[in-house]
Amino acid sequence: MGFILDGLDTESYDRKYSDGDLLRRIGGYFRPRAKQMALVALALSLNSAAGMSVPVLISKGIDLVAENPSTAIILLLGGGVLLLGGTGWLFNFIRQWVVARVIGDVELQLREDVFSAVVGHDMSFFDEHPSGKVVSRITSDTQDFATVVGLVTNLLSQTLLVLLLSIILLNINVTLTLILFAFAPIAVTVALSFRRIARRVTLDARKITAAINAQIQESISGIMVAKSFRQETAIYRTFIANNRQGYKLGLRRGLILNAIFPLLGASSGLGVGLLIYAGGLSSRSGQVTPGEWYLFMLAVGFFWFPLIGIASFWSQFQDGLSAAERVFALIDAETKVVQIASKPIESLRGKIEFRHLNFSYTDAEIVLPDFSLTIASRETVALVGHTGAGKSSIINLIMRFYEFQGGDLFIDGRDIRALDLQQYRQHIGLVSQTPFLFSSTVGENIRYGRPEASDEEVRRAAMGISGGEWLDVLPEGLDTDVGERGGNLSLGQRQLVALARVLLKDPAIFILDEATASIDPFTEAQIQEGLDAVMRHRTAIVIAHRLSTVRHADRILVMDHGRIVEEGTHKNLLAQGGHYAELYNTYFRHQSLAYIEQFGELS
Repeated sequence: MGFILDGLDTESYDRKYSDGDLLRRIGGYFRPRAKQMALVALALSLNSAAGMSVPVLISKGIDLVAENPSTAIILLLGGGVLLLGGTGWLFNFIRQWVVARVIGDVELQLREDVFSAVVGHDMSFFDEHPSGKVVSRITSDTQDFATVVGLVTNLLSQTLLVLLLSIILLNINVTLTLILFAFAPIAVTVALSFRRIARRVTLDARKITAAINAQIQESISGIMVAKSFRQETAIYRTFIANNRQGYKLGLRRGLILNAIFPLLGASSGLGVGLLIYAGGLSSRSGQVTPGEWYLFMLAVGFFWFPLIGIASFWSQFQDGLSAAERVFALIDAETKVVQIASKPIESLRGKIEFRHLNFSYTDAEIVLPDFSLTIASRETVALVGHTGAGKSSIINLIMRFYEFQGGDLFIDGRDIRALDLQQYRQHIGLVSQTPFLFSSTVGENIRYGRPEASDEEVRRAAMGISGGEWLDVLPEGLDTDVGERGGNLSLGQRQLVALARVLLKDPAIFILDEATASIDPFTEAQIQEGLDAVMRHRTAIVIAHRLSTVRHADRILVMDHGRIVEEGTHKNLLAQGGHYAELYNTYFRHQSLAYIEQFGELS
């Protein structure tokens, strides 16, 4: 079932950035595009110049027509306005086109950076943070961050326009212009007063969007469980509650961000009214001509619009800054798995040594206390024990998915913390309890471990598992579509695909977490043949749930609360009558009887 969002908690990796820090980081994404931004600035200048030339031309034309209302002057005036309008449109088109390219480039680079940071995190990061919230930052927040380009270019355009208008207004009448300037600080003060609250409501809106995304993803991923327990209505009610909370926060954000414009409009209206009165007096006294008065009031109208835009910029910019803060926090999140070096690995023998290692997922409980174990090269070790005994933790540490807190872990005599992790994991083959398959064909999923492998190599790997008999029941063999998460295949078939994938990768170390789900005897026999093929001449560590795997292991380790309480072969441990014998009698015995029924006496 989904979860109801009672609050807007931040993630553990969230942090506060000053506006200066954010602007410097944002600037880093625009710096490589300096030439494009220079072209934008040039287009802005020419567009603003063309736009401001129109009222000047009209003003001069009014005075000329008043003196000599000839058709030629009127035609010239109309042609000049048309030419300036077309020129302004051209430069504006260039500006918009370049800005669109810059926005696309920045969004592309930022998403690559944040996705690279996410996939580089250790498994504890994904244990702690819902994937839906992470996805929201990678998609929605990066998109909103990139729109700051548009805001910045608009700010530059409006600033340039205000400067040009100020020069024109001062040339018309200094006194009237100073009256206009007196209202500018009022607009700026009103706009800046919204800055803090705009940042806060924008962050809240983004948090709840991410939380809703997480709830939707959880609901869809668990839809089979929900339907089996007839909880569709409960899921829908949870979504409705969360969605309405998001609606309220979105509405509050919209009202706050948009409330600034009526306030700024009121102050501008007061200023325009005062200027009309003062300008009318100046025109009546002859200090300005009717054309100059028209130009001044027209320029005032042009002046207020960009001034309001400049004043409101910082409040609107909070939307981009809040998105940048969330994205940069995800990029800057510290990983718990830290390598002290990155030594290359050309090959592995597969010897594994735990030396007095201490490990815990949280501060509340130590999972592996003072743990020591040596696994020889090409040895097959089976791990058995009750849930929570520490079996999966051993595998997670060998895979370097988590950081241990004390002791050492050596691979072929080298500290695992000093190895190149990417190269190291190329020498490990992992088959999890429920193998994950990507939405593609069987062949492409086998090829996943070695993308450069040829079709023939993929086929040989598939044929290496149980002689390829398992392919005969697939409708299109290697070209069969596995569906989302492998849903078109049975669990046993998914395991066979995963085993073929490992066989193609040809790792030095093989790790298997066997599935506990019921599998028909024929498929189980195919899987066992596949395991025999994969484990041959490799170091193998198996969390064993099948009796056949336990029996064929070189050594069985019985785990209990993070410690090895017994070790030996199947027969020796049974003879001891200890923990393993108890496990055998309560769990493996019925498998033993089924094995005898299917294949004859145990060897």
